[in-house]
Amino acid sequence: MILAGDVGGTKVHLALYGFEHGQLVHIRDERYPAQEYSGLEDIVRRFLSESGNPEVTAACFGVPGPVRGGRLRLTNLPWVLDSRELSVHLKIPHIFLINDLEANGYGIPELTAEQIFTLNVGDTAAVGNRAVVSAGTGLGEGVLIWNGQKHVPMASEGGHTDFAARNPLEAELLVHLMKKMGGRVSYERVISGPGLTNIYQFLRDEKKMEEPAWLAERMKNEDPNAVIGEVGEAGTSELCTKTLEMFVASYGAEAGNMVLKVLAIGGMYLGGGIAPKILKTMRDGRFMQAFTDKGRLSELLIHTPVHIILESRAALLGAAAYAEARAAEISGQSVRAASR
Repeated sequence: MILAGDVGGTKVHLALYGFEHGQLVHIRDERYPAQEYSGLEDIVRRFLSESGNPEVTAACFGVPGPVRGGRLRLTNLPWVLDSRELSVHLKIPHIFLINDLEANGYGIPELTAEQIFTLNVGDTAAVGNRAVVSAGTGLGEGVLIWNGQKHVPMASEGGHTDFAARNPLEAELLVHLMKKMGGRVSYERVISGPGLTNIYQFLRDEKKMEEPAWLAERMKNEDPNAVIGEVGEAGTSELCTKTLEMFVASYGAEAGNMVLKVLAIGGMYLGGGIAPKILKTMRDGRFMQAFTDKGRLSELLIHTPVHIILESRAALLGAAAYAEARAAEISGQSVRAASR
């Protein structure tokens, strides 16, 4: 059995997978609030105990940040992860740590057509690099390098590059965030869950857009990002609607930037938990307008396929696929191949 994990700043999502006829089969998954545990090992032990302590032959965890030598110090949690230590303590023969966007990249081939929404068909015959940009708790970016035979995911920390304003309103937002952050502003401060709240507060406080009492109450007592998304999609608050419009435009612009940087003519994939929840706004044209607004290279973007990953377990699928493949390379025995 394969153990897969998606480690985030707020939650840890774990899952068990098997194989049937060469395809990954989901057995069980569970989410755990990361802040309530002293480390990943404790969460894994609890999950496996609740799952009946199955025999796990390999595991892989997608983690936010650069992994060096199988080791990572998390940015948003006081944890240090070491694949060798985890393997010994958890008694799992093969444990791997990879960047969370790498995990997303490995998950894409495992998705079905129903788990993807195509925002722009583009040139379906184009073969080449692909890119993944995922807005969620943070902003993840990754590259899928085409080596002539298959796409090989590669990690990136592009979400932490400098935010670039494209018009006077975004320039005002940048100045507002520079004051709030005490200096430099990255794309993640705009295109993420916290980014939604940053835009909302800018429009409310600097642009003096109305925040009705009922909305202020909901923002105080509920998850503010979820409220902004729900109310903005419903169109019942101009403030929330404008927040989503600015968010989506910035998202499209940075996704287009990523295509240019790595020449991702093979397609752009949008991961993370936000895009599937605001499909109405993602589809209204603002995303694609910003995505293709690249001056002399706009034609390249127009022909680039753009897909939204609807499946929330895409990173888990990728982590499971990676764990099996790497364990097979090391042991010479493939669980996937045997299931065929």
